[in-house]
Amino acid sequence: MGLDEDSLEYHRTDPPGKIEISTTKPTNTQRDLSLAYSPGVAAPCLEIDEDETDAYTYTAKGNLVGVVSNGSAVLGLGDIGAQASKPVMEGKGVLFKRFADIDVFDIELDEADPDKLVEAVKMMEPTFGGVNLEDIKAPECFTVEERLREELDIPVFHDDQHGTAIISGAALLNAADIAGKNLEDLEITFSGAGASAIATARFYVSLGCKKENITMCDSSGIITEERAKSGDVNEYKQQFARDVPEGSLADAMEGADVFVGLSAGGIVSQEMVASMGDNPIIFAMANPDPEIGYEEAKAARDDDVIMATGRSDYPNQVNNVLGFPFIFRGALDVRATEINEEMKVACAEALADLARQDVPDAVVKAYGDDPLQYGPDYIIPKPVDPRVLFRVAPSIAEAAMESGAARTEIDLEAYEEELEARLGKSREMMRVVLNKAKSDPKTVALAEGENEKMIRAAYQIQEQGIALPVLIGDESEIRQTAANLGLDFDPQVADPSAGDYEAYADRLHELRSRKGITRTEAGELIERDSNYFGSVMVEQGDADALLTGLSHHYPSALRPPLQVIGTDEDVDYAAGVYMLTFKNRVIFVADATVNQDPDEEVLAEVTKQTGKLARRFNVEPRAALLSYSNFGSVDNEGTRKPRKAAAMLQDDPEIDFPVDGEMQADTAVVEDILEGTYGFSELEEPANVLVFPNLESGNIGYKLLQRLGGADAIGPMLVGMDKPVHVLQRGDEVKDIVNLAGVAVVDAQKE
Repeated sequence: MGLDEDSLEYHRTDPPGKIEISTTKPTNTQRDLSLAYSPGVAAPCLEIDEDETDAYTYTAKGNLVGVVSNGSAVLGLGDIGAQASKPVMEGKGVLFKRFADIDVFDIELDEADPDKLVEAVKMMEPTFGGVNLEDIKAPECFTVEERLREELDIPVFHDDQHGTAIISGAALLNAADIAGKNLEDLEITFSGAGASAIATARFYVSLGCKKENITMCDSSGIITEERAKSGDVNEYKQQFARDVPEGSLADAMEGADVFVGLSAGGIVSQEMVASMGDNPIIFAMANPDPEIGYEEAKAARDDDVIMATGRSDYPNQVNNVLGFPFIFRGALDVRATEINEEMKVACAEALADLARQDVPDAVVKAYGDDPLQYGPDYIIPKPVDPRVLFRVAPSIAEAAMESGAARTEIDLEAYEEELEARLGKSREMMRVVLNKAKSDPKTVALAEGENEKMIRAAYQIQEQGIALPVLIGDESEIRQTAANLGLDFDPQVADPSAGDYEAYADRLHELRSRKGITRTEAGELIERDSNYFGSVMVEQGDADALLTGLSHHYPSALRPPLQVIGTDEDVDYAAGVYMLTFKNRVIFVADATVNQDPDEEVLAEVTKQTGKLARRFNVEPRAALLSYSNFGSVDNEGTRKPRKAAAMLQDDPEIDFPVDGEMQADTAVVEDILEGTYGFSELEEPANVLVFPNLESGNIGYKLLQRLGGADAIGPMLVGMDKPVHVLQRGDEVKDIVNLAGVAVVDAQKE
């Protein structure tokens, strides 16, 4: 099937459409229903009657946007009417929810009269925290938005006008920076003079471009003062009329620094691009076919053409989804009365700044593993970059507060963390640890320091103040890679081949001489194997923690730390733990990486150490030792081990958290089973520490939970070592390294 057929099937699959309403409170009992509706609902109604702002406290108003359209200018379809526009408005709702967790009612109004349209939206003001106008034709859209902004006390935003303006504005900030040009000096030519083009030109002036340097063309050519006087152009176009001779788009592009296309595909030739000034900036944003193709524009010049389009299959897509969800998120969260120019500028500047940062691996993978690095082919972030939410929305909120548009003040630092938590429980949990790490950073040695991911991680660790990273490896290679990546930092490097590390070799020989390692071999290991070098570095106190394993098998990466650093004084066994985060639950799974066939003593030790780890994440542990048996229902050697381990822990005065077992996995995590059949259990609530009977079951279990249960996994985190060591998995992303660095620092703080 083609795209059209696939889309029809996508939309008609039961249930039809793309959105639904779901409840946010329990509705399982008669009491639940009495609270949700009659008679209990009277209480919040009376509170709101006394103070209308309580609607934000007792209803969904504060997270609800109305997407309103009359279907008079839908995408590239034109005036197809209100009913036919509904799939587009539903789609807008999907984007609001997916990218900013904002709920939407789509409102399609069969009304062409702008005055009546305004009155209809005004009557719905009590319902919404904000209104997003969509697909209303020009020039009526200007009138509708202007009046609603004046007459409503909630944010009103016409995305067709301002979305492209803001996103392309962010691109312009970076393109001018890369081209070495000042905004106030840019000669800018517009092709198109509709709502989006006029709003974009206005916004560029807000960013610092000069209005007198903007030449706007419509289908009749350059908009001149002569044409304005003759009544040939409407009042909105007239504001960009120039006192220049009449001419064509080709005339307007000659010598221009910037071309902004918001018109029709294929109307710009290579000769027109060649006529522009040095290192031209071309935003050809007509969809689906740009004014000139990416390859054609690039081939038209020998110098550096910076090119953006509205398409996702070329670099620098100007995509409105980078703006409106996050603009409304910030505006709603400070209960803003409007979305003003200061807030729009803040959005563009935040997006421009984010494009200059190192790009997460997950974003790179989503775009085919092609490098994404600030430069001509990467001037605006990608829509799937999760950082857009907690970079842009706080900027909007701050601008709203500073400009007087906000009804309520918020703590921006706490707000950023709240936004990050919206992206998943794992981010919320990691934020607890990273904040602890930042309170007292420690030195973390990074083995395999020449690896690009390790270098990028070191940059982020240092930039965020999580730790003081030390990269182990060839110093010249590390510094060159950092420079090639465009990372603006001065890494601390320990180069085994260049420094005086004879003492490390002596210490390794001392520790391993009775295991067959000669002094010469110890020296070679220190110089050639960063795992041994890092292990001795930490053992000697020159670093507080070690991360390794990015390019080694787990057992071979774990071996040097075990040989050199060893387990804690009171611990005989290390273990590997994963933290799995679900929407409303966190579970620690052990042992998933180290002990193949543990006896009861090992199981008890693993449980004890995993409980300590849970508390570093501010989670009070409740531990279950798992089996295929429930509390003696099967009695054999395998079921006795977890049963004995549970008994040992229950008798241990140092264990101050509930432990029980052996029990089946569903018994451990389902409250009804624990409270019903096994009400005698030591666990009064479902377990959050699951200790598997052996390595095989632990590894299988965590991977099934992760893949089928939709959990995010953090780890493996190594517990029980004498000093903090964490062994990464091959293929881990930069964020995984940064997260484990935070865990290692908190471990070191405990030391």
